[in-house]
Amino acid sequence: MAGIPPLNSEVLSAVEKLAAKPEVRAAFAEAERDVDRAMREQIELCEIEAPTFHEENRAKRVAELMRTYGLKDVVIDPIGNVVGRRPGRGNGPVLALGAHMDSVFPAGTDVKVRQEGRIYHAPGIGDNCSGLRALLQILRMYEDNHIETEGDLLFVGTVGEEGNGDIRGAKALFDGSRQIDGFIALDMADVNTVQNGATGAHRWRVAIEGTGGHSYLDYGMVPSAIHAMGRALNVIADFDPPSDPKTTFTVGTIKGGTTVNTIAARCEVDVDMRSVNLEELDELEKKTLDAFRLGVELENKRWPKAGPERQLKLVLTQIGNRPAGMQPDDSPAVQAALCAMKQMDLEVKQCRPSSTDANKPISIGVPSVCIGTGGVTHNEHSLKEFFDSTGMEKGPQLALLTTLALVGIDGVSTPMLPKLG
Repeated sequence: MAGIPPLNSEVLSAVEKLAAKPEVRAAFAEAERDVDRAMREQIELCEIEAPTFHEENRAKRVAELMRTYGLKDVVIDPIGNVVGRRPGRGNGPVLALGAHMDSVFPAGTDVKVRQEGRIYHAPGIGDNCSGLRALLQILRMYEDNHIETEGDLLFVGTVGEEGNGDIRGAKALFDGSRQIDGFIALDMADVNTVQNGATGAHRWRVAIEGTGGHSYLDYGMVPSAIHAMGRALNVIADFDPPSDPKTTFTVGTIKGGTTVNTIAARCEVDVDMRSVNLEELDELEKKTLDAFRLGVELENKRWPKAGPERQLKLVLTQIGNRPAGMQPDDSPAVQAALCAMKQMDLEVKQCRPSSTDANKPISIGVPSVCIGTGGVTHNEHSLKEFFDSTGMEKGPQLALLTTLALVGIDGVSTPMLPKLG
Protein backbone atom coordinates (compact mmCIF):
# COMPACT_ATOMS: atom_id res chain seq x y z
CA MET A 1 0.00 0.00 0.00
CA ALA A 2 1.29 3.46 -0.88
CA GLY A 3 2.91 5.34 1.97
CA ILE A 4 3.61 2.25 4.08
CA PRO A 5 7.32 1.45 4.39
CA PRO A 6 8.53 -1.99 3.30
CA LEU A 7 9.29 -4.31 6.20
CA ASN A 8 12.84 -5.08 7.27
CA SER A 9 13.22 -8.88 7.10
CA GLU A 10 15.67 -8.96 10.03
CA VAL A 11 13.28 -7.04 12.28
CA LEU A 12 10.41 -9.26 11.17
CA SER A 13 12.40 -12.38 12.00
CA ALA A 14 13.34 -11.02 15.42
CA VAL A 15 9.72 -10.15 16.20
CA GLU A 16 8.64 -13.66 15.22
CA LYS A 17 11.17 -15.17 17.65
CA LEU A 18 10.08 -12.82 20.43
CA ALA A 19 6.41 -13.65 19.92
CA ALA A 20 7.21 -17.37 20.30
CA LYS A 21 8.76 -16.95 23.76
CA PRO A 22 6.62 -18.70 26.42
CA GLU A 23 6.58 -15.66 28.70
CA VAL A 24 5.48 -13.44 25.80
CA ARG A 25 2.68 -15.84 24.86
CA ALA A 26 1.64 -15.86 28.52
CA ALA A 27 1.61 -12.05 28.55
CA PHE A 28 -0.61 -12.01 25.46
CA ALA A 29 -3.00 -14.42 27.16
CA GLU A 30 -3.01 -12.23 30.27
CA ALA A 31 -4.04 -9.20 28.19
CA GLU A 32 -7.05 -11.15 26.94
CA ARG A 33 -8.03 -12.26 30.45
CA ASP A 34 -7.40 -8.81 31.93
CA VAL A 35 -9.82 -6.71 29.88
CA ASP A 36 -12.43 -6.24 32.59
CA ARG A 37 -9.85 -5.18 35.16
CA ALA A 38 -8.15 -2.90 32.66
CA MET A 39 -11.47 -1.31 31.71
CA ARG A 40 -12.27 -0.63 35.37
CA GLU A 41 -8.93 1.14 35.63
CA GLN A 42 -9.66 3.19 32.50
CA ILE A 43 -12.96 4.26 34.05
CA GLU A 44 -11.35 5.12 37.38
CA LEU A 45 -8.75 7.34 35.75
CA CYS A 46 -11.33 9.02 33.52
CA GLU A 47 -13.37 10.02 36.57
CA ILE A 48 -10.37 11.90 38.02
CA GLU A 49 -10.44 15.39 36.50
CA ALA A 50 -7.26 16.27 34.62
CA PRO A 51 -7.61 19.44 32.54
CA THR A 52 -4.41 20.63 30.91
CA PHE A 53 -2.18 22.34 33.51
CA HIS A 54 -4.07 20.59 36.34
CA GLU A 55 -3.21 16.90 36.00
CA GLU A 56 -1.86 16.51 39.55
CA ASN A 57 -4.65 14.32 41.00
CA ARG A 58 -4.60 11.90 38.10
CA ALA A 59 -0.80 11.90 38.21
CA LYS A 60 -0.81 10.86 41.88
CA ARG A 61 -3.05 7.91 41.08
CA VAL A 62 -0.96 6.86 38.08
CA ALA A 63 2.17 6.96 40.26
CA GLU A 64 0.45 4.86 42.95
CA LEU A 65 -0.56 2.25 40.39
CA MET A 66 2.92 2.09 38.89
CA ARG A 67 4.34 1.36 42.32
CA THR A 68 1.60 -1.19 43.03
CA TYR A 69 2.46 -3.01 39.81
CA GLY A 70 6.14 -3.35 40.65
CA LEU A 71 8.06 -0.20 39.77
CA LYS A 72 10.26 0.95 42.64
CA ASP A 73 11.80 3.96 40.88
CA VAL A 74 8.76 6.19 40.33
CA VAL A 75 8.89 9.98 40.50
CA ILE A 76 6.68 12.92 39.64
CA ASP A 77 9.13 15.30 38.00
CA PRO A 78 9.10 19.10 38.43
CA ILE A 79 6.76 19.71 35.50
CA GLY A 80 4.32 17.00 36.63
CA ASN A 81 5.22 13.96 34.52
CA VAL A 82 5.02 10.56 36.22
CA VAL A 83 8.15 8.58 35.34
CA GLY A 84 8.80 5.01 36.44
CA ARG A 85 11.88 3.01 35.44
CA ARG A 86 11.92 -0.75 34.84
CA PRO A 87 15.61 -1.66 34.62
CA GLY A 88 16.91 -4.07 32.02
CA ARG A 89 20.10 -6.07 32.22
CA GLY A 90 22.10 -2.89 31.80
CA ASN A 91 23.35 -3.74 28.32
CA GLY A 92 20.79 -2.01 26.17
CA PRO A 93 19.15 1.27 25.21
CA VAL A 94 16.54 3.22 27.16
CA LEU A 95 13.04 3.23 25.68
CA ALA A 96 10.28 5.48 27.03
CA LEU A 97 6.65 4.41 26.69
CA GLY A 98 4.32 7.34 27.30
CA ALA A 99 0.64 8.24 27.54
CA HIS A 100 -0.57 11.77 28.21
CA MET A 101 -2.65 12.34 31.33
CA ASP A 102 -4.42 15.60 30.46
CA SER A 103 -7.78 16.10 28.79
CA VAL A 104 -9.22 19.00 26.81
CA PHE A 105 -12.14 19.44 29.22
CA PRO A 106 -12.17 22.21 31.85
CA ALA A 107 -12.53 21.67 35.57
CA GLY A 108 -16.12 20.99 36.54
CA THR A 109 -16.94 18.91 33.45
CA ASP A 110 -19.04 15.86 34.31
CA VAL A 111 -16.64 12.96 33.70
CA LYS A 112 -18.75 10.23 35.30
CA VAL A 113 -18.63 7.18 33.02
CA ARG A 114 -21.86 5.64 31.77
CA GLN A 115 -21.74 2.05 30.46
CA GLU A 116 -23.90 0.45 27.79
CA GLY A 117 -22.52 -3.05 27.23
CA ARG A 118 -19.10 -2.64 25.60
CA ILE A 119 -19.68 1.10 25.10
CA TYR A 120 -18.48 3.59 27.71
CA HIS A 121 -19.60 7.23 27.55
CA ALA A 122 -17.63 10.09 29.15
CA PRO A 123 -15.50 13.07 28.10
CA GLY A 124 -11.91 11.82 27.92
CA ILE A 125 -12.73 8.11 28.24
CA GLY A 126 -10.82 7.39 25.05
CA ASP A 127 -8.43 10.31 24.69
CA ASN A 128 -6.41 9.56 26.59
CA CYS A 129 -7.57 7.30 29.39
CA SER A 130 -7.33 4.46 26.90
CA GLY A 131 -3.62 5.24 26.61
CA LEU A 132 -3.15 5.31 30.38
CA ARG A 133 -5.02 2.03 30.74
CA ALA A 134 -2.76 0.44 28.11
CA LEU A 135 0.39 1.85 29.73
CA LEU A 136 -0.44 0.27 33.09
CA GLN A 137 -1.60 -2.96 31.51
CA ILE A 138 1.70 -3.29 29.62
CA LEU A 139 3.56 -2.83 32.89
CA ARG A 140 1.55 -5.65 34.48
CA MET A 141 2.25 -7.89 31.50
CA TYR A 142 5.98 -7.37 31.95
CA GLU A 143 5.94 -7.83 35.71
CA ASP A 144 3.48 -10.70 36.03
CA ASN A 145 5.29 -12.76 33.41
CA HIS A 146 8.83 -11.91 34.57
CA ILE A 147 9.98 -10.68 31.17
CA GLU A 148 13.57 -9.53 31.42
CA THR A 149 14.82 -7.08 28.82
CA GLU A 150 18.25 -5.96 27.74
CA GLY A 151 17.39 -2.27 27.71
CA ASP A 152 15.58 -0.17 30.32
CA LEU A 153 11.93 0.80 29.97
CA LEU A 154 10.54 4.10 31.21
CA PHE A 155 6.79 4.13 31.84
CA VAL A 156 5.64 7.74 31.58
CA GLY A 157 2.43 9.66 32.14
CA THR A 158 2.96 13.06 30.54
CA VAL A 159 1.32 16.41 31.21
CA GLY A 160 0.26 19.12 28.80
CA GLU A 161 -0.13 17.21 25.54
CA GLU A 162 -3.43 18.83 24.60
CA GLY A 163 -3.99 22.32 23.16
CA ASN A 164 -2.03 25.08 24.83
CA GLY A 165 -0.22 22.51 26.94
CA ASP A 166 2.03 22.45 23.86
CA ILE A 167 3.46 18.98 24.68
CA ARG A 168 5.27 20.56 27.63
CA GLY A 169 5.59 17.21 29.37
CA ALA A 170 7.29 15.61 26.37
CA LYS A 171 9.54 18.63 25.94
CA ALA A 172 10.65 18.30 29.57
CA LEU A 173 11.18 14.56 29.15
CA PHE A 174 13.58 15.25 26.29
CA ASP A 175 15.30 18.33 27.71
CA GLY A 176 18.62 16.49 27.94
CA SER A 177 18.40 15.63 31.63
CA ARG A 178 17.65 11.96 30.88
CA GLN A 179 19.23 9.50 28.49
CA ILE A 180 16.39 8.23 26.29
CA ASP A 181 17.11 6.43 23.03
CA GLY A 182 13.57 5.86 21.76
CA PHE A 183 9.96 6.74 22.45
CA ILE A 184 6.55 5.17 21.90
CA ALA A 185 3.43 7.29 22.36
CA LEU A 186 0.15 5.64 23.31
CA ASP A 187 -2.32 8.23 22.07
CA MET A 188 -4.99 6.70 19.87
CA ALA A 189 -7.10 3.57 20.05
CA ASP A 190 -6.70 2.47 16.42
CA VAL A 191 -4.30 -0.48 16.22
CA ASN A 192 -4.36 -0.37 12.40
CA THR A 193 -2.57 2.99 12.21
CA VAL A 194 1.08 3.89 12.78
CA GLN A 195 1.97 7.54 13.23
CA ASN A 196 5.52 7.80 11.96
CA GLY A 197 6.11 11.55 11.70
CA ALA A 198 5.59 14.80 13.55
CA THR A 199 3.12 17.36 12.25
CA GLY A 200 4.51 20.59 13.65
CA ALA A 201 2.24 23.35 14.89
CA HIS A 202 3.11 27.02 15.42
CA ARG A 203 0.40 28.94 17.23
CA TRP A 204 0.18 32.67 17.90
CA ARG A 205 -2.15 34.94 19.78
CA VAL A 206 -2.17 38.18 17.79
CA ALA A 207 -3.57 41.36 19.34
CA ILE A 208 -3.99 44.76 17.72
CA GLU A 209 -4.32 47.54 20.29
CA GLY A 210 -5.08 51.27 20.21
CA THR A 211 -7.04 53.93 22.03
CA GLY A 212 -10.44 53.39 20.45
CA GLY A 213 -13.13 56.04 20.39
CA HIS A 214 -16.70 57.06 19.59
CA SER A 215 -17.96 55.81 16.24
CA TYR A 216 -19.29 59.25 15.25
CA LEU A 217 -17.43 61.86 17.26
CA ASP A 218 -13.97 60.33 16.75
CA TYR A 219 -14.47 59.17 13.18
CA GLY A 220 -11.42 59.96 11.06
CA MET A 221 -9.26 60.58 14.15
CA VAL A 222 -8.88 57.02 15.46
CA PRO A 223 -7.90 53.83 13.60
CA SER A 224 -9.89 50.69 14.38
CA ALA A 225 -8.28 47.56 15.73
CA ILE A 226 -11.03 45.45 14.17
CA HIS A 227 -10.61 47.08 10.76
CA ALA A 228 -6.84 46.50 10.93
CA MET A 229 -7.43 42.85 11.81
CA GLY A 230 -9.84 42.57 8.88
CA ARG A 231 -7.22 43.94 6.50
CA ALA A 232 -4.73 41.34 7.73
CA LEU A 233 -7.17 38.44 7.56
CA ASN A 234 -8.12 39.41 4.01
CA VAL A 235 -4.49 38.81 3.02
CA ILE A 236 -4.10 35.62 5.03
CA ALA A 237 -7.32 34.06 3.70
CA ASP A 238 -5.80 33.93 0.20
CA PHE A 239 -2.63 32.09 1.23
CA ASP A 240 -2.13 28.85 -0.73
CA PRO A 241 0.35 26.66 1.17
CA PRO A 242 1.62 23.43 -0.43
CA SER A 243 -0.35 20.21 -0.26
CA ASP A 244 2.89 18.19 -0.34
CA PRO A 245 4.24 18.49 2.26
CA LYS A 246 0.78 19.18 3.66
CA THR A 247 0.84 22.64 5.23
CA THR A 248 -2.24 24.30 6.73
CA PHE A 249 -3.43 27.39 8.56
CA THR A 250 -6.51 28.65 10.31
CA VAL A 251 -7.58 31.58 12.44
CA GLY A 252 -9.36 29.67 15.14
CA THR A 253 -10.74 32.42 17.37
CA ILE A 254 -11.46 36.13 17.10
CA LYS A 255 -12.69 38.64 19.64
CA GLY A 256 -12.66 42.39 20.07
CA GLY A 257 -14.56 45.61 20.38
CA THR A 258 -17.02 46.63 23.07
CA THR A 259 -20.19 48.03 21.49
CA VAL A 260 -21.67 48.61 18.07
CA ASN A 261 -21.05 52.37 18.27
CA THR A 262 -17.39 52.17 19.28
CA ILE A 263 -14.23 52.32 17.20
CA ALA A 264 -12.54 49.18 18.52
CA ALA A 265 -9.55 49.68 20.79
CA ARG A 266 -8.58 46.02 20.67
CA CYS A 267 -8.98 42.92 18.54
CA GLU A 268 -7.40 39.53 19.12
CA VAL A 269 -7.12 36.27 17.17
CA ASP A 270 -5.52 32.87 17.71
CA VAL A 271 -3.76 31.39 14.69
CA ASP A 272 -2.78 27.75 14.10
CA MET A 273 -0.27 26.75 11.39
CA ARG A 274 0.83 23.17 10.73
CA SER A 275 3.21 21.18 8.55
CA VAL A 276 5.43 18.12 8.70
CA ASN A 277 8.15 20.23 7.08
CA LEU A 278 9.80 22.79 9.34
CA GLU A 279 10.97 25.01 6.46
CA GLU A 280 7.45 25.27 5.05
CA LEU A 281 6.07 25.93 8.52
CA ASP A 282 8.59 28.69 9.18
CA GLU A 283 7.84 30.31 5.79
CA LEU A 284 4.09 30.24 6.42
CA GLU A 285 4.60 31.68 9.89
CA LYS A 286 6.66 34.57 8.54
CA LYS A 287 4.08 35.39 5.85
CA THR A 288 1.26 35.26 8.39
CA LEU A 289 2.91 37.54 10.93
CA ASP A 290 3.93 39.93 8.15
CA ALA A 291 0.26 40.11 7.10
CA PHE A 292 -0.73 41.27 10.58
CA ARG A 293 2.00 43.90 10.49
CA LEU A 294 0.68 45.03 7.11
CA GLY A 295 -2.88 45.24 8.43
CA VAL A 296 -1.78 47.57 11.22
CA GLU A 297 0.30 49.67 8.86
CA LEU A 298 -2.53 50.08 6.34
CA GLU A 299 -5.12 50.98 8.98
CA ASN A 300 -2.80 53.56 10.56
CA LYS A 301 -2.11 55.12 7.13
CA ARG A 302 -5.85 55.25 6.43
CA TRP A 303 -6.33 57.80 9.24
CA PRO A 304 -3.35 60.19 9.17
CA LYS A 305 -5.10 62.70 11.44
CA ALA A 306 -4.90 60.24 14.32
CA GLY A 307 -1.34 61.17 15.14
CA PRO A 308 1.34 58.92 16.61
CA GLU A 309 -0.20 58.79 20.07
CA ARG A 310 -3.44 57.21 18.79
CA GLN A 311 -1.97 54.76 16.31
CA LEU A 312 -2.46 51.02 16.57
CA LYS A 313 0.25 48.61 17.66
CA LEU A 314 0.74 44.89 17.20
CA VAL A 315 1.24 42.51 20.16
CA LEU A 316 2.45 39.00 19.29
CA THR A 317 2.39 36.15 21.81
CA GLN A 318 3.46 32.65 20.85
CA ILE A 319 1.09 30.13 22.46
CA GLY A 320 2.30 26.97 20.79
CA ASN A 321 5.43 25.52 19.21
CA ARG A 322 5.16 21.84 18.40
CA PRO A 323 8.25 20.85 16.43
CA ALA A 324 7.97 19.09 13.08
CA GLY A 325 9.89 16.24 11.53
CA MET A 326 9.83 13.03 9.54
CA GLN A 327 11.72 9.76 9.93
CA PRO A 328 13.24 7.45 7.34
CA ASP A 329 11.40 4.24 6.47
CA ASP A 330 14.06 2.23 8.29
CA SER A 331 13.54 4.01 11.63
CA PRO A 332 13.80 1.21 14.21
CA ALA A 333 10.70 2.45 16.05
CA VAL A 334 8.60 2.44 12.89
CA GLN A 335 9.94 -0.92 11.72
CA ALA A 336 9.37 -2.51 15.14
CA ALA A 337 5.75 -1.35 15.19
CA LEU A 338 5.03 -2.42 11.60
CA CYS A 339 6.65 -5.83 12.06
CA ALA A 340 4.75 -6.38 15.32
CA MET A 341 1.52 -5.60 13.48
CA LYS A 342 2.46 -8.07 10.76
CA GLN A 343 3.17 -10.75 13.36
CA MET A 344 -0.25 -10.11 14.93
CA ASP A 345 -2.04 -10.09 11.54
CA LEU A 346 -3.12 -6.48 12.07
CA GLU A 347 -3.70 -4.73 8.76
CA VAL A 348 -1.78 -1.48 8.41
CA LYS A 349 -4.42 0.88 7.07
CA GLN A 350 -2.46 4.10 7.59
CA CYS A 351 1.13 5.13 8.20
CA ARG A 352 1.13 8.88 8.56
CA PRO A 353 2.38 11.84 10.59
CA SER A 354 0.39 13.37 13.41
CA SER A 355 0.76 15.74 16.35
CA THR A 356 1.51 13.89 19.60
CA ASP A 357 4.08 13.73 22.38
CA ALA A 358 6.31 11.99 19.80
CA ASN A 359 6.80 15.33 18.01
CA LYS A 360 9.58 16.40 20.33
CA PRO A 361 11.77 13.28 20.14
CA ILE A 362 11.23 12.93 16.38
CA SER A 363 12.36 16.55 15.90
CA ILE A 364 15.68 15.84 17.64
CA GLY A 365 16.38 12.54 15.90
CA VAL A 366 15.16 10.10 18.55
CA PRO A 367 13.41 7.10 16.90
CA SER A 368 9.76 7.38 17.89
CA VAL A 369 6.31 6.22 16.92
CA CYS A 370 2.70 6.52 18.06
CA ILE A 371 0.66 3.30 18.09
CA GLY A 372 -2.88 2.34 19.04
CA THR A 373 -4.08 1.29 22.47
CA GLY A 374 -6.93 -0.98 21.37
CA GLY A 375 -10.69 -0.54 21.19
CA VAL A 376 -12.30 2.32 19.29
CA THR A 377 -12.74 5.94 20.35
CA HIS A 378 -15.56 8.06 18.92
CA ASN A 379 -16.26 11.81 19.14
CA GLU A 380 -13.02 12.56 20.95
CA HIS A 381 -12.59 16.12 22.27
CA SER A 382 -16.36 16.40 22.63
CA LEU A 383 -18.81 15.95 25.49
CA LYS A 384 -20.30 13.07 23.49
CA GLU A 385 -17.09 11.05 23.47
CA PHE A 386 -17.44 7.29 23.88
CA PHE A 387 -15.18 4.26 23.84
CA ASP A 388 -15.91 0.82 22.41
CA SER A 389 -13.84 -1.75 24.31
CA THR A 390 -14.06 -4.39 21.57
CA GLY A 391 -10.54 -5.67 20.86
CA MET A 392 -8.93 -3.45 23.48
CA GLU A 393 -6.45 -6.20 24.42
CA LYS A 394 -4.73 -5.80 21.04
CA GLY A 395 -3.23 -2.46 22.02
CA PRO A 396 -1.15 -3.70 24.97
CA GLN A 397 -0.20 -6.80 22.99
CA LEU A 398 1.06 -4.67 20.11
CA ALA A 399 2.98 -2.37 22.45
CA LEU A 400 4.58 -5.29 24.29
CA LEU A 401 5.87 -6.85 21.08
CA THR A 402 7.04 -3.49 19.72
CA THR A 403 8.92 -2.59 22.90
CA LEU A 404 10.55 -6.02 23.08
CA ALA A 405 11.87 -5.64 19.54
CA LEU A 406 13.40 -2.30 20.48
CA VAL A 407 15.00 -3.24 23.83
CA GLY A 408 15.70 -6.91 23.20
CA ILE A 409 15.74 -10.14 25.22
CA ASP A 410 19.02 -11.89 26.00
CA GLY A 411 19.56 -14.95 23.87
CA VAL A 412 16.59 -14.20 21.63
CA SER A 413 16.98 -10.80 20.02
CA THR A 414 19.45 -7.95 20.31
CA PRO A 415 17.95 -4.48 20.75
CA MET A 416 16.87 -2.86 17.50
CA LEU A 417 17.14 0.55 19.14
CA PRO A 418 20.65 2.08 18.99
CA LYS A 419 22.10 3.90 21.98
CA LEU A 420 22.23 7.58 21.13
CA GLY A 421 24.38 8.77 24.01
